[in-house]
Amino acid sequence: MNITKAVIPAAGFGTRVLPATKSFPKEMFPIVDKPTIQYIVEEAVSAGITDILIITNRGKGLIEDHFDRSPELEHLLEKSGKTAFLELVQGIGDLANIHFIRQKEMKGLGHAILKAKSFVGNEPFAVLFGDGVIISKTQPAIGQLIDQYGAFGDGVVGVKKVPASEIHKYGSLKVENLHDNVFACTDMREKPQTPEEVLSLYSILDRCVLPPSIFEILERTKPGVGGEIQLTDAMREIAVTKGMTAVEFEGKRYDMGNKFGILQAQIEVGLAHPETKDQLKAYIKELANTI
Repeated sequence: MNITKAVIPAAGFGTRVLPATKSFPKEMFPIVDKPTIQYIVEEAVSAGITDILIITNRGKGLIEDHFDRSPELEHLLEKSGKTAFLELVQGIGDLANIHFIRQKEMKGLGHAILKAKSFVGNEPFAVLFGDGVIISKTQPAIGQLIDQYGAFGDGVVGVKKVPASEIHKYGSLKVENLHDNVFACTDMREKPQTPEEVLSLYSILDRCVLPPSIFEILERTKPGVGGEIQLTDAMREIAVTKGMTAVEFEGKRYDMGNKFGILQAQIEVGLAHPETKDQLKAYIKELANTI
């Protein structure tokens, strides 16, 4: 399936990592030398996405600035002969056709996705959550989902198993294995609060590919958990009527809206980065002797 459009919801307040997010978007938290949002955009581009809509809100102008040109900085780098850095910063703005729209009222993830209706049109599109970074050693995570579009039902969700003690923080899916890491999904429940409500320990984590019919469903979806319009509630309608494909994607996920997830990303990506891996490895070994 040739899917070329992606939506990145990045309008959340980032309350789990306050006070850092009081005036700084969590999507701009750096992982070594790149902000979170750039990793996500690069993943989409690697999977063949050419047009990206980033949904923001008030106070997130830094995200737009990051993907814009910076004539003053570029002139300084060119003047000082720092060609590699010049090409690096110029390349950020040329990754894809990047568009922005604001979610003026915080009414939930489903409401945010609905803002993308005119951008998407009548074609399937990818969704990559703005605080979830997935580092894959093989194919980009969203590309793994795109490859399975149409395998079962309508739409694809990226899933992983979560601990039973944590499932109440996520959504729970009813799944049946089709082959390898591909499942049929026929029901889902947002943040189950009792053991009886848990359908399985598989949960949607940060990635999905949705049909355009999701917009018509969202337009009539009533507020759910937290009084917000939940994307899960709209996807559930598709799951129980037509079914959806669930793909247990390959890759390490970092929750950049979580304090420990931020630390994990910094350390693990730093240990793989050519400019920091040796020094960081030596530092960690030295530090381990003092713990």
